[in-house]
Amino acid sequence: MIRLGIRTAIRDRIARDRSRGIYAQLREFTMISEDVFCDNLVLAETVRDIPGCVVECGVWRGGMSAGLCRILGAEREYYLFDSFEGLPPAQPIDGAAAIKYQEDKDSPYYHDNCTAPPDFAQRAMKMAGASRFELQPGFFDKTLPGFTPREPIALLRLDADWYESTILCLRHLFDHMAPGGAIILDDYYTWDGCSRALHDFLSERKATERIRSFNGSLCYLLRDDQA
Repeated sequence: MIRLGIRTAIRDRIARDRSRGIYAQLREFTMISEDVFCDNLVLAETVRDIPGCVVECGVWRGGMSAGLCRILGAEREYYLFDSFEGLPPAQPIDGAAAIKYQEDKDSPYYHDNCTAPPDFAQRAMKMAGASRFELQPGFFDKTLPGFTPREPIALLRLDADWYESTILCLRHLFDHMAPGGAIILDDYYTWDGCSRALHDFLSERKATERIRSFNGSLCYLLRDDQA
């Protein structure tokens, strides 16, 4: 048991060190802190053996999708959804903090309302060695309804911020998940709208997937998770 614990600790340390190296290469393409970026990559390792594509909704400059590509392999298909025009207006359901965020345009966290031209994401994915990736520019209500991935989704990462955006992503993509595939919600612990969207979606579907926490920074689900 002690030896197993030591091997696990060494493996986790190697995964963490590798993730930090990937972050260093891609830091200009992400606004996520180093620790949380690495948490995403370490969590992604857990679905490495699940075949399927990777979808990220809300990519900014594409750094996280590129990091996932480095972990999960360039042979997969990657779909990057973003308006590339910034976030839609926050609504009362998203909470007072969300509305204040969009009002404070001088904040160092504003990032021009999360606006970025798509060529940043193109560059990031090419740096990661990806060849099978598609950028899906436009707001989610325009791009998701007609979207069907060519294979099940092994990893779905939602960085959609607000209630309407998050629940729209879940409604359109949940049924495309591979069994055992992971859904990561970046904003669950940040914005009220994101957590409300997940709770409402699971309730309306009568879904039994458990809401899990990874390292205290990420919320995730495993598709068809009954544990």
